[in-house]
Amino acid sequence: MLNDAKGFSRVVIACGRTDLRCGIDGLAAIVQEQFQMDPAERNVLFLCCGTRADRIKGLVFEGNGYLLL
Repeated sequence: MLNDAKGFSRVVIACGRTDLRCGIDGLAAIVQEQFQMDPAERNVLFLCCGTRADRIKGLVFEGNGYLLL
């Protein structure tokens, strides 16, 4: 369970618009295909912004699975 943000080694922010209707698998695929990064890297927070500037989603791999924020 995610307690605080002290445990992140990196925070990656995706610039531009991302389709936030996709779930965990869709965001993991976006991270892997568009950014050529490993979405299963531990302690890395991936943040994506939707078409509206007031909505973001975060994706974190915690070792035993993904957490969608």
